[in-house]
Amino acid sequence: MFADSNLALRQQALVNGVWVSSTKNTTASATESAVDDSWHEVVNPATQAVIGRVPQLTEAQMEDCISAAEAAFYQWREVPAKQRCATLARWHAAIVADRERLARILTLEQGKPLAEALGEIDYAASYIQWYAQPAVLERSAVLPYGDTPTSMLVVSEPIGVCAAITPWNFPAAMITRKVAPALAAGCSMIVKPAPDTPFTALALAELALEAGIPAGVLNVVTGEAEVIGGTLTRSAKVRKLSFTGSTGVGRYLAAACAPTLKRLSLELGGNAPFIVCEDADVDAAVQGALDSKFRNAGQTCVCANAFYVHDSVYEAFADKLVARVKKLQLGRGDEAEVNIGPLINEAALTKVEQLVADAVAQGATVRCGGARWAEQAQWFVPTVLTEATQDMRCVKEEIFGPVAPLVRYSDEAGLLASLRQQEAGLAAYFYSQQLGRIQRLSRQLEVGMVGVNTGLISDAAVPFGGVKASGMGREGGQQGIEEYLETKYIKLSQ
Repeated sequence: MFADSNLALRQQALVNGVWVSSTKNTTASATESAVDDSWHEVVNPATQAVIGRVPQLTEAQMEDCISAAEAAFYQWREVPAKQRCATLARWHAAIVADRERLARILTLEQGKPLAEALGEIDYAASYIQWYAQPAVLERSAVLPYGDTPTSMLVVSEPIGVCAAITPWNFPAAMITRKVAPALAAGCSMIVKPAPDTPFTALALAELALEAGIPAGVLNVVTGEAEVIGGTLTRSAKVRKLSFTGSTGVGRYLAAACAPTLKRLSLELGGNAPFIVCEDADVDAAVQGALDSKFRNAGQTCVCANAFYVHDSVYEAFADKLVARVKKLQLGRGDEAEVNIGPLINEAALTKVEQLVADAVAQGATVRCGGARWAEQAQWFVPTVLTEATQDMRCVKEEIFGPVAPLVRYSDEAGLLASLRQQEAGLAAYFYSQQLGRIQRLSRQLEVGMVGVNTGLISDAAVPFGGVKASGMGREGGQQGIEEYLETKYIKLSQ
């Protein structure tokens, strides 16, 4: 595994431009604070070795951070948009120049193969590049109207101090997707990374400081969810919260933000159906299934969950998918030609085991995989289950692991009706070569994003988000920056 010393892990939180590791000093005049006993250890999921630790900030430190972010906001919002975007462009360039080290940090703490980590760093950088374009911010308008010499000016203004709570499965991309539009709009941001993966966030923040993002505009805080989340949701100074994670936590945060009427962006749980229609290109569908289901060992919010395969192509699809899945290579993320890294923790493994056991008990057949990797306890062997049904937990629930249950169907209308009963509505995929069916399914699937003849759908230039219990708001594209802007109308009489 990589030598930690070569990666220069930053084991402190960032508050108002200061690297903080103690309750004793969080002021901007200090360069580094003393160490205390309140720490959280970060574990490499591939080896279970402790790779570092980060401080557990107190409520008082969080209040200081919010106040600093508010003061920084009122200065940052006055910086011309062109200059803000130029600063983001320098941050983007710094990330690109340091992508190899960032990817190695990501693999060290998250476990995904290095090739995937490099891809995530590039994807994360693309959000900064996208929002570094001043044209994305152009929304103001002057509307002359009526018989009197007046003008009606509609302007957009930054919403204020924003907070982001990000997940462990994409510790770089989920940060830049939230931070880049906020900073471009003129907001300040407080980021709480997942406790399993703080070092990627801290490395990105360090590059942001070097790129010239002012103190207090971007803060990265570490510690207990109750302390940090509670302080952020209670504070009236925090005007916006963006969260990516489970639906249950999203509901809790929405309720906690209600007293202060914060604006919310919530990207929550998914249960993406992957439909293989009777007219599908089966080989292409198999490739799309591999791209969607097994990326990051199935630990992605938009990965295909269950596969609904038309009866006429079911056997051909199953045979070809099993043959390809058996060739996937398990191992540590730093090893060459590895496709599948470890799951993030024991709880994730236990859940996957339970879902597979439930499916087998109800009649599903394990065509490959179905158990932990014999060589290592932290991996689950990529699995294909045939003869799955919609009553099985692995179909009804989000798996978040490398398990592909295959469900037969013959009635498209019946399938769509059953899918509409799902609580989740984040993404869906289908393969078809018939234009009429493509248009029909694209409209009728109740999700925020649809992949047609592709298993990969994300891009910085388009909106990302879901409907129903999969959340609210959008990230990416033109829509992503609107989440951080307020609209003001000014009537000017001459």
